[in-house]
Amino acid sequence: MRICIIGCGAIGSLYAAHLGQLEDVEVWAYDLDQAHVDAINEHGLRLTGLSDITAPVNARTDPTRIPPCEFGIIATKTMYTRSAIEATANLFQDGAVCSVQNGVGNEEILAEYVPRVILGTIFPAGHIVEPGVVSQDAGGKTWIGPFPPRPATMEEVRRLADALNRSGMECIAMEDARGAQWTKLIFNAASNAMGALTRLPHGVACDHPDVRRLMSGIVAEGKAVAEALGITLDSDPEDLLDYGREKAYYHPPSMLQDVLARRKTEIDALNGAIARLGREVGVPCPLNEACTALIKGLEHSWEVEIPGQQDAHADRP
Repeated sequence: MRICIIGCGAIGSLYAAHLGQLEDVEVWAYDLDQAHVDAINEHGLRLTGLSDITAPVNARTDPTRIPPCEFGIIATKTMYTRSAIEATANLFQDGAVCSVQNGVGNEEILAEYVPRVILGTIFPAGHIVEPGVVSQDAGGKTWIGPFPPRPATMEEVRRLADALNRSGMECIAMEDARGAQWTKLIFNAASNAMGALTRLPHGVACDHPDVRRLMSGIVAEGKAVAEALGITLDSDPEDLLDYGREKAYYHPPSMLQDVLARRKTEIDALNGAIARLGREVGVPCPLNEACTALIKGLEHSWEVEIPGQQDAHADRP
């Protein structure tokens, strides 16, 4: 089996390194970070933290130097989905591509470029320590299933799940993975937005009563939209907030990491998507609307000069 990881950053590296341990899987990776790619090719891809793995991975910044693959796993940020699959679509002319990204809307983009798509939802988390080295900060399951209208076959879904399970990444193959996707979407919308706006790690944010009240309100809106769409959640996202508090108390949500680094966030695929779909089905989502506007305003603040506020761009604790 030949698999290409599209976007071998913090999340993509978790999948690449685990799969790279398998003798019957040839792992390739496409990433634009030349230093990261060079380190992987020279020393192997190393995981630290919850995992202690160094695995061979064929990393490239030029997708034309990657052979055709049976499977792709795309792990880029949501705003780079289109450019990433445009660059790599030729690798999967007879293959299936699985999204392990945040939010909703990524699979629709993939379906424009590749013949078969797999919807994926994940809970593992990590961060890049240095080129070629990624720390796995949290474990968790991966749920995958066919994505209509360009669905992969269940045989393909099960083959990919089998490889992931054998590699140590627990994976569940499902006929319909939308419930898992929306459970994670709603959890992320609450955890990421409030973490980014308050600059608090997940567990610390949960323990602040006013912040937790807003998180619960964001969850309630998301659950109402899912119900209106006819999607049955796998579990209660409110319970996931508590689970995350227990397992990753000081973990900074990915959107908080983006804000601290002044990078564009995935707000449009999270709170923005819930608010947009809420408008389509007639479910008001004022908290998700507000979070989206506030994060977009924060992003804009990094791009403008404010007279009389020379420290407007200074990092603050």
